[in-house]
Amino acid sequence: MNILVVIFGLVALFSVIGLVQSFKERNVLSIIFNLASAVVFGGFTVLTVIFQGYPPTL
Repeated sequence: MNILVVIFGLVALFSVIGLVQSFKERNVLSIIFNLASAVVFGGFTVLTVIFQGYPPTL
């Protein structure tokens, strides 16, 4: 689970970077998909760290 949280955190980070670039280019479809992926993957990452801790307790 440790590696999965790190990977999903990186996906959320890259989607936020893509969101900033899509705002610069004014691409509406890219804004929608980047925002949705940032919310989903970022929420999963934050909630996993809150409920299981990092590193997770065994």
